[in-house]
Parts: sequence; structure tokens; C-alpha cells
Amino acid sequence: MSDTPPKRIDTDICVIGAGSGGLSVAAGASQMGARVVLLEKGEMGGDCLNYGCMPSKALLAAGHATHAVRHAGRFGVRATLDGVDGAAVYAHVAGVIDTIRPMDSQERFEGLGVTVIRRAGRFTGHDRVQAGETEIRARRFVVATGSSPAVPPIPGLDTVPFLTNENVFARDALPEHLIVIGGGPIGVEMAQAHAQLGCRVTVLEMFGIMANDDPELVDVVRRALVADGIDIREGVKVAGVEKTESGVAVMLERNGEAERIVGSHLLVAAGRRPNVSGLDLDRAGIEYTPKGIKVDARLRTTNRKVFAIGDVAGGLQFTHVAGYHAGVVIKNALFRLPAKADHSTVPWVTYTSPELAQVGLTERQAREAGVEFNVLRWPFHENDRAQAERETEGLVKTVVSPKGRILGCGIAGPHAGEHIHIWVLALTKGMKVGDLAQIIAPYPTLGEVSKRAAGSFFTPKLFSDRTRAIVRFLLKLG
Repeated sequence: MSDTPPKRIDTDICVIGAGSGGLSVAAGASQMGARVVLLEKGEMGGDCLNYGCMPSKALLAAGHATHAVRHAGRFGVRATLDGVDGAAVYAHVAGVIDTIRPMDSQERFEGLGVTVIRRAGRFTGHDRVQAGETEIRARRFVVATGSSPAVPPIPGLDTVPFLTNENVFARDALPEHLIVIGGGPIGVEMAQAHAQLGCRVTVLEMFGIMANDDPELVDVVRRALVADGIDIREGVKVAGVEKTESGVAVMLERNGEAERIVGSHLLVAAGRRPNVSGLDLDRAGIEYTPKGIKVDARLRTTNRKVFAIGDVAGGLQFTHVAGYHAGVVIKNALFRLPAKADHSTVPWVTYTSPELAQVGLTERQAREAGVEFNVLRWPFHENDRAQAERETEGLVKTVVSPKGRILGCGIAGPHAGEHIHIWVLALTKGMKVGDLAQIIAPYPTLGEVSKRAAGSFFTPKLFSDRTRAIVRFLLKLG
């Protein structure tokens, strides 16, 4: 293929953005026989591969490994931590990205028949996009430009160097004292990774950490973060920042009192904003706000030839949601099926240790919705496998209707992101807790905790006075 694209291309589908969602659309549509043009101004693989999901999990893995060595004595193992090589840790992170990168590469997608143009795309009309010197006209367009770190309007922030998820992994030495602004999933994951690697860490959060999750489950994670030595400041306002000789200082306000915290590095993890600027969406008749592009249930924008998926559509900002959106778009754009996106069973996971996973309604959401519900709990400390591995903190917490229909589930504990799968399936298929209570779970596994939580729904009836009376009566019959 020539390095110089033609001045005009007519195609079936033009995808703007080669992140998770865009790549899924491009690969699927091309392999199903559609002509596809893919535009990407930055790195193939987007935020998830290069700056988000994968590097963060690789850094967390390094932190968890360090933590395991420090605490090996609980198993009777004498292990000594000689130190942490910061440069080698970041090389490990880069190596993980390099291993995965070929799957998202330009070469692979060109091999699938996709025309890849490494230029920014902007709309010049309802049915055309300009990318460099090339005009693309397509039957359908998919905007999959993702999101970027939000930078809050903190006085002095523009005068100091600070880190975001886009540059926190491109380093050669670990920070001495990392101050994290933001206690959401990104903030707490990066806080724990650095703390376990030996850094001093302070987390600053205006409200409470992990505010979208169940508070009871968040408490499990909070205790682990504090045990790792992280200084968590909740309910504080960041009044300003300033540069110091050794790094950065952050001025705080809480309950009318002021405080100044000095650190070596500052990480801003205060949410994300959809990438809508520079697309000239107005010229295509596409409505949008700073919170994202307006879409209907079929992920169509106000220009019916254009779909928007993933973070830029202004909804849940998860890689797996972008991948799910890609399937909805393919059904609509290629097969003309009126497929609609259903986000009611979208799970999410915060990959701290212990992990926190959630799907469906939390207890608070069920109460706010005014539905009748019961809460089922089962702790990990009553699980034999958890005891064997000395990972007993946490619980499964399930919200169910009085008749046993599953409304939601949250898990805080070891490998919660793996255990949530069965609850996602149950919610998706409309199953009841009895369906999970009746499965035969291999022993000893952590997964038994979910089975026991489901089974606890029947405990009051099974061991009631009425049941005992029935059993005594039946035994008298011989």
C-alpha cells in the first residue's frame, strides 16, 4: 500500500479513532465484507493500550509483587526485599504494551483490508470527512475518539509540572512522594501501585473515594489502602498548587482550616473529558456538549449517518463498553438491524488489592429507585480457600427482590473482577439467586463465596420453626 493516500476515498464505513471501540468496528466490518477507512492521529490502540488499562495493570502487578514479598512471612517463607528498581518497573510496563501492540497495529489492520490513515479527521459535511489531504466520503461514519484526562481549574496548576495517566508511566525513576488529586478508580489504583512499590503517597479527594461504588465495599478497599501506608484525605478542597525547590506544594481547605502538603510529584486523576474538539461536528449536524456527543439508543447521532461510541458518547467510560458499542453499531450499520445499547448489566472493576467489582444496582441505587429488595452478604473470611491463601478481607454483597430476582451485585475481595462474571451472566439472563445457589462449585475455590451468598437467600426459610415442624412430622411417618 502506498504511503500517500489518494485525494478522495469513497467507502462504506469511516471510523475516526483507533482505540478499543474503533478498532473493533474496523476489524469486524472489514472481515464481514465492508470497505473500511480508519483514521488515527495518535497511537494505534488508543488510551487503553498506551496510557490506560494495560500500563496501569502492569504497574499494579509490579506493586502487588512487591507487596507479596514483604508479606511472605505469613506463609512461613523467609523473603527479603532488596529494593525496587524503578527503571526496570517502567521497562516491565513498556514491555507489556509492546507485547500487545501488534494486535492493534496499523500493519495488522491493513492486513485485514482496512485503509489506515494516520491523520486527524474532521467533518466537512454531513457525509464527508477530511484527513490531511484526503477527503473520505462514506455511507456511515463512526466517531470513536475516546476521552482525555480532565484538568480541573486549580489555581497555580498551569505553573507546575504534573502527571496524568498519559505520562505517569513514561518515567525512569519512582517518585519519592506522590500527591494524587482525585480518589476515583484511576487515583486509588495509581496510589496503591506506587505505595506498594515504596513511594510515599497522599490522596486528596473532595468527596469520598470511589464515590460510584457501594460504601460498604469501598470501606474494604479503603482499609487496604491505609494499611499500605497511603495518606487518604477525604472531604478536602484543593485551593491551589505551587512549585517548590524539591517538587510541588498543594494547599488544602477543610472545615475552614488550611493546610499545605509538599511532595515530589503531582498526579492529577480528576476524571476524564470526551474528545469532541477539532472534529467540526457542527458541520455534520451533530449535536454535542463538553460531556460528549448526543446519541440515541442505537448510538446514532443527530446525523443519522454518524454513530458515536465509547467515551466520546458521554456515558460509561470503560473499554469493555466501547467494545460492546462496536457490536451494536455493526448490527445497525451493516445489517440494518435496530439494535439498541443496554447498559443495565455493564460491570466495572477497580483493580486495587483487594479488587472491587460491581454490576447492576447497588443498595443505595435500589433504595433511591423505590424498589423492594433484600441484601445478601457472604464474607471471604468464611471461605476455606481464602483462609489458605490468607486473603480473607472482603465480601460478596447482592441486592435481590423479595422473590429472589437478582438486581445487582458488588464484590470487594481477592480477584473480584473474575468473580463478578457469574453475576453479570445471571443479570443478563434474568436468573434468580436459586439458579446460582444450586450450582455445584468446585472445592476449595474462592468462587464458592458467590454460591454461599446466593444460598443465604433461603436460610431463613430452610432453618425456620415451620421447616423443623414439617421435618419432625414427616419423620414420624416412618
